[in-house]
Amino acid sequence: MKKFTISLKIVLVSALCTLFCAFSDPESIEQYVGYLQKSLTDHYDFSQESSQIKRYELNITNNGFCRYKRYFNNGKTEYFAFKLAKFKDMDYLGNATAGKLFLRTKGDDVIVQTYKDRGGDVDSMATQVIIPLKNIEPEELNLIRENFTKISPKTP
Repeated sequence: MKKFTISLKIVLVSALCTLFCAFSDPESIEQYVGYLQKSLTDHYDFSQESSQIKRYELNITNNGFCRYKRYFNNGKTEYFAFKLAKFKDMDYLGNATAGKLFLRTKGDDVIVQTYKDRGGDVDSMATQVIIPLKNIEPEELNLIRENFTKISPKTP
């Protein structure tokens, strides 16, 4: 009977350890989001658009969204947003000094809203968001891709 009790304890402890390990996340979504937010903000190249853009906002949120808003000098505002679960891939056109990051989604999953435009307010959908970057190395671009990829299946 004593052998059975010890065996039962071993089985229960190992089952609990397996259960806890299965639901533990060694790296959390908050870490991925924090890295992406810092990287994209640190490398954002305002000079590529400074003649047209007054200011911008770029946010990667913990609840699974990428939001990019540009405020133009003429009063026009453009807003881009997509759910991180819809991220498909990214491309970078340029060099380590300056370029554009294309964040692509699985379909027409990017919400595009334009306010105070000559043609009126427009709501549409797109397949990508283009973000100007500067002073970014290929290794950093690879880490950005990895973090987007790690987040995309985890966000609901």
